Amino acid sequence: MSGTRLDHIAIAVRSLDEALQFYKDQFGLECLEIEEVTEQGVRVAKLDLGNTHLELLEPLSPDTPVGKFLQTRGPGLHHICVGVDDILSKLDCLKSAGTKLIDEQPKLGAGGARIAFVHPKSTGGVLLELSEPAQHGASDH
Repeated sequence: MSGTRLDHIAIAVRSLDEALQFYKDQFGLECLEIEEVTEQGVRVAKLDLGNTHLELLEPLSPDTPVGKFLQTRGPGLHHICVGVDDILSKLDCLKSAGTKLIDEQPKLGAGGARIAFVHPKSTGGVLLELSEPAQHGASDH
């Protein structure tokens, strides 16, 4: 699949500050940015892993998707994100194949990316995010 790549691995955490202390101080990772993504109900810390990123997700409230995840499963791996060049085309392809989607249309994600989630029932139990990077300098489509 041309233009497909591992974009990031996301970990749900109760406290961004505590998690950052480990990943920065104990593991030596650089925090590239911290961003609040209100549409997704999270505060996100993006850490550099060289050829990909690690995202730490702290819920803005208990009733957000990540907040509910923490209540039922506790901290840990939340999702894997695959970067794509054309998210609309990829979603159409997945829908045509009968893949169960959480989001049939892209939403706004961290860094202005267009994102959509594929249901774990279609991926062998892993929440999969698709992400099309923001087109900086280009008009939105």
